[in-house]
Amino acid sequence: MKKIISLLAALFAFFAVSSFVSAAQDSLNAFADGILGDYEVSHQGECSKVRITKENDGTYTVRVFWVQDRLDKKGNVRLDDKNPDKSLRNVECDNIVIVTGLKYNAEKQKWGDAKIYDPTRGIKANVVCDFRPDGLLRVKGSLLGFSQSVYWKKLQ
Repeated sequence: MKKIISLLAALFAFFAVSSFVSAAQDSLNAFADGILGDYEVSHQGECSKVRITKENDGTYTVRVFWVQDRLDKKGNVRLDDKNPDKSLRNVECDNIVIVTGLKYNAEKQKWGDAKIYDPTRGIKANVVCDFRPDGLLRVKGSLLGFSQSVYWKKLQ
């Protein structure tokens, strides 16, 4: 009888701990996934909108989906002509992927470990993102000891 009670107590403890770990992981994922959505961006005189999505591997991708001045002076759709990767120079300005592989760091409550591509200048920089108390997403790019922060407003 004591063995059965001990076994039942061990099973109960296992399932309780398992449930706690699962709930903690769900809470962490919910916070990490708080970055998902559409944002309004103003940078280098360009107004655009970007969408952050989650990939199957748990990382996040950022893609431009709208640009205010989509057409050039000749009426053609602007292309990513400053991209250092020549194979991507024909991508339309409102379809440029600017971040891949963005990861959430629960300890720091920040997203990072990725590069951000700036199509206005044709450069890539290390990126770290975090939410500010006012709800804006701070996107900080750093390259060669210099950094610049841009604040993205989440759209509802």
